[in-house]
Amino acid sequence: MDFQKTLTGIPTTIPGLTVYELPVHGDNRGWFKENWQREKMLTAGLPDFGPVQNNISYNDSRGTTRGIHAEPWDKFVSVATGRIFGAWVDLRRGPTFGTVFTAEIDPSRAIFVPRGVGNAFQTLEDHTAYSYLVNDHWAADAQYTFLNLADEAAAIDWPIALEGAELSDKDRSHPRLADVTPFEPRRTLVLGAGGQLGRALAARFAGNSRFEFAQRSDIELGTTDLETVRNWRDYDTIINASAYTAVDTAETELGRSDAWRSNVSGVADLARLSLRHRLTVVHISSDYVFDGTGQAAYSEDERVNPLGVYGQTKAAGDAIIAMLPNHYILRTSWVIGDGNNFVRTMWNLAQRGVSPSVVDDQRGRLTFASDIAEAVEHLLAVRPAYGTYNISSGGPVLTWAQIAQLVYASAGRSITDVTPVSTVEYFANAAAPVAPRPAHSTLDLSKITATGYTPADGAVALNDYLSQLEIERTS
Repeated sequence: MDFQKTLTGIPTTIPGLTVYELPVHGDNRGWFKENWQREKMLTAGLPDFGPVQNNISYNDSRGTTRGIHAEPWDKFVSVATGRIFGAWVDLRRGPTFGTVFTAEIDPSRAIFVPRGVGNAFQTLEDHTAYSYLVNDHWAADAQYTFLNLADEAAAIDWPIALEGAELSDKDRSHPRLADVTPFEPRRTLVLGAGGQLGRALAARFAGNSRFEFAQRSDIELGTTDLETVRNWRDYDTIINASAYTAVDTAETELGRSDAWRSNVSGVADLARLSLRHRLTVVHISSDYVFDGTGQAAYSEDERVNPLGVYGQTKAAGDAIIAMLPNHYILRTSWVIGDGNNFVRTMWNLAQRGVSPSVVDDQRGRLTFASDIAEAVEHLLAVRPAYGTYNISSGGPVLTWAQIAQLVYASAGRSITDVTPVSTVEYFANAAAPVAPRPAHSTLDLSKITATGYTPADGAVALNDYLSQLEIERTS
């Protein structure tokens, strides 16, 4: 055994399967090692996979052979005594299906085995103790995938011929690679699939079997027992596109209760679920968490100061999600998508010959739901540092009245048909409670741009959206 190693992660030919050289300290009495040391392991590149169970397989004689088993959890494999010849086969659906990696493991070496990678070993010494940490508890109904140890396609060169090795009857009867059903990747669940963003996400990920969509009636945050509605072992990500967004109704007694139930209590339930099952949560936030008194674009680190109930509940929900180790909060402004929204309303008014009064003292940028969906896809693919990211269209900062004038011009109407008014004037005769709006909603986009995502130009995105509305009108 090598007593001179430093803790090092070594990638293999199977994505995610990583060998770790372990420092072992020896003297005349024997040896000592830190088999699992979270802080050092993370620094060396090991995923923070959250082990919950430690198992030991004691093997009495040389030549004991076990596997090939792919399981629905990650595992960190090491040896306490003896030596093994390890063999791993990628049984996950994808381009590396069937890839094989082998290595000898003694107490100075360990290996991280991702979910869905088939694991097998053969002992090279008597009295070998094989140890592994896993990040889920064993369950009889869990998804398993098996491969025959003697599979000709894998062609594993076992040090001890299988004919002379100690195998179980089950391991002898496992299928060949051609008959193996690939291990399915974990899925992503989208909450709020019926809303503007939910429909944009459905369009973005159409045909992708990894994505599943839940309508509000299926899972309503704050009222549904989330633990019981899915087998969460099969998921790794939840995109929360569900929220209470009736900003004015939220100022009423019933609306305030509903907003807190959905945007805070429901989000707390989601956070607890995420912690238990180590899920990544993508959560959609709002410019309403700010008071709008600033002059510069709001960065992700800006102190929140919501004015109304809706903004308060969104800020509280954000604070809950920010406590999760694996989260992306996407802060948006002025969302436009497939459904009722400001641009569609102005377009319809223009078609009907109406000349509206529109607020001209609130400034910001539109955020198209399709661009939010694209940004979500980017973050989940690139996996930059977890945290909060602003997302809106790029380009000039406009008022609602200026946007309305652009819509009217596109519809062939005069921009003078739109009368700019102040917020106070617009709501002067309102019969129902009116939520305070931030006067300035511009978001700083430099953080998400630094990840490699370039937000769409607002003028181009608006023209594309209006073109689609025209197609709908004339079809």
